[in-house]
Amino acid sequence: MMTVLITGASSGIGAGLAKSWADDGWHVIACGRDAARLASLQQHSPNITVRLFDMTDQNASREALADCPADLVILCAGTCEYLENGEVDAALVARVMTTNFLGPINCLAALQPRLVSGNRVVLVSSMAHWLHFPRAEAYGASKAALTWFANSLRLDWEPKGIAITVVSPGFVDTPLTRKNDFAMPGQVSVDRAVKAIRHGLAKGKNHIAFPAGFSLIMRLLAGLPAGLQRLFLRRMVRP
Repeated sequence: MMTVLITGASSGIGAGLAKSWADDGWHVIACGRDAARLASLQQHSPNITVRLFDMTDQNASREALADCPADLVILCAGTCEYLENGEVDAALVARVMTTNFLGPINCLAALQPRLVSGNRVVLVSSMAHWLHFPRAEAYGASKAALTWFANSLRLDWEPKGIAITVVSPGFVDTPLTRKNDFAMPGQVSVDRAVKAIRHGLAKGKNHIAFPAGFSLIMRLLAGLPAGLQRLFLRRMVRP
């Protein structure tokens, strides 16, 4: 039986992926820090086992993942908080960076002794870091850091036969995005996100971005000269 380990499996994309692979007969190691949600997820299939820990805690991550060999690792947990009116909140930035960047790094460090040739590691980033959106300083920076780290690590791990995939979703209808107080163009369901990720992984892609139409628009905007980008993005600054 193939094994997939998923962080952030308590809800959203992580939970959707856990159910999808469990339904296909995989052993799913579902990781998170919400005991009630993990217990509910475990009821979905006997193929799901859970690990309860906080990935922002380096020691807890090492202990929880010490005996978790997996064919596929998906580091999906994340958070989002926005800066308001350009006021830099160091504690907020630290929370977002710790969860979105250092958390996955803690998991990678804990899992790497058991990774072997043929394994694949998936890190869930975001399209948000392609453009410098106002209010998204912390979130965009955390996802940019994660993507940079993953793309660099891929070069070192390729000779070992360990593949790395970066996933860059647009807006996905999850408990996290439902907190947003602005329009979310191109928003997709969790089911559609799961299908896009699994389709891309089945093709062995190093980068998966969805939905395709919104991804194209974002790439085109990111390719504009810096001055034109600023003109566009300044329109999103709140009075």
